Amino acid sequence: MIRIKAGVPRRTRPRKRARRPLRRALALGLPTVWGAIAITYKLTCPLAQENNLGARIVTSAVFFAVGTGLIVQVRRSLLRELRQIRQIAGAAQNALLRPLPPRLDGLNIAAAQLSAERGAVVGGDLYEVIATEHGVRVVMGDVRGHGISAISTVAAVLGSFREAAHDEPDLEGVLRRLERALARHLRERARAEHPSTGALDPDSPVAEEFVTVLLLEIGRDGEVRGLNCGHPWPYLLSGASVEPLARADPLPPLGPFPLPTELPFVCCGQLLPGEALFLYTDGAEDARDSHGRFFPLRDVLAEAAAQHPLPAPQSVLGSVFTALLRHAGGTPTDDVAILILSNDRRPTWPTSGARGTARSATPHPHPTNYRQPNGV
Repeated sequence: MIRIKAGVPRRTRPRKRARRPLRRALALGLPTVWGAIAITYKLTCPLAQENNLGARIVTSAVFFAVGTGLIVQVRRSLLRELRQIRQIAGAAQNALLRPLPPRLDGLNIAAAQLSAERGAVVGGDLYEVIATEHGVRVVMGDVRGHGISAISTVAAVLGSFREAAHDEPDLEGVLRRLERALARHLRERARAEHPSTGALDPDSPVAEEFVTVLLLEIGRDGEVRGLNCGHPWPYLLSGASVEPLARADPLPPLGPFPLPTELPFVCCGQLLPGEALFLYTDGAEDARDSHGRFFPLRDVLAEAAAQHPLPAPQSVLGSVFTALLRHAGGTPTDDVAILILSNDRRPTWPTSGARGTARSATPHPHPTNYRQPNGV
């Protein structure tokens, strides 16, 4: 990753540029020296002109040493270039899925992602948390496929969300902006792959692309509203209790079908102080062990929540990821992303008494602040 520090005099920069030709000269010079040694030995050394067994052994040893030196030098150069490429790729991927702050508007945040593609930091999963004048807005999504091939779609969806989260007064507008951004991205991909037609062929693999999206909005009073397009609902962590935040049927994923005219958002009740939301992609639940058994995410999460205090969700995140990697025997076969939001705000209302239930979506929903103690 390349950074220019503020306050560094400009006269120091040409020195760094001057080092580049020197490094290149060394990279080319050392193999040349090894080759010159081998040729000089063969042409000038009397032992190399002899044809007996001892002379042949010595000559073979000299050329073996020269060949080994060349291989080591080439290997070092390749490893150096590989490290530089990985640093650049890591910086680019981190800029795409930038690290989240540990705390935002009274919410403690812990997030991590594991790509199924070896060497990739970012895969087909996406998440973002943004504090806006409308509340804290969250997106969690999963692009069809995994690894590096899905990064361009992740960039299109995340870029649209980061703008729409501030511009749109409600979640419905944000979701429609994401739909338009995805459709535009797929059309551009189809045009690049089939420049003669310039249209999205229904039989093209691009036409089968889709993205599951979960949008949440957390108000200052802890009120949670959501829109879900084919994504798993998050879990609500309250003490040792682990329950789905909502049980409403999600809309279809973005891509294959257009959004309906009316978008029924779901009122999910309140996220009270001391409670947390556990958002995840289906790669966490679909991870299998050597016997083909799925990862028991809910049981592991309940155990981790009972052992660690929720205002510090990093410990819960670490416990779940450790158990997941142990269950999968290493890297899972699909991308995995986990995001935990813990409410650490000071309570400004009575926390005792009745609490509401997350209800199924209705065409004209009315906000509710109540949820039963078991979170059903």
